[in-house]
Amino acid sequence: MDLKEIASFTDYFVICTGTSDRMLDALANTAIDEVRKKHKKKAKKQGNSRDGWVVVDFGDVVLHVLSPDQREYYQLEELWEEGKILLRVK
Repeated sequence: MDLKEIASFTDYFVICTGTSDRMLDALANTAIDEVRKKHKKKAKKQGNSRDGWVVVDFGDVVLHVLSPDQREYYQLEELWEEGKILLRVK
C-alpha cells in the first residue's frame, strides 16, 4: 500500500496474513533476512506472534504480519483507505 502522500513515518505498508504463530515468525524473519542480504537495510521487529501481530519496520517500508483474527479486527486497509493498493494477492 502506497502511503507516501499520507503518512510521514513511512512510504509503504506491506500487509500479510499468517495462519499460525510459526508462520507469522517465519514470514517476518525471512523478510528481515532477505532485505538485509539484498538491500543492506536494518529492520526493527516488534510484536509477538502469540498475540497475532508482528511488525517489521524497514524505515520506508513497514511490514505487518497478522493472524486472520487480528487482520479482520484492525482492518488496516480500511483504516488507511486513502493509500493506494499497489498489489493484492489472495
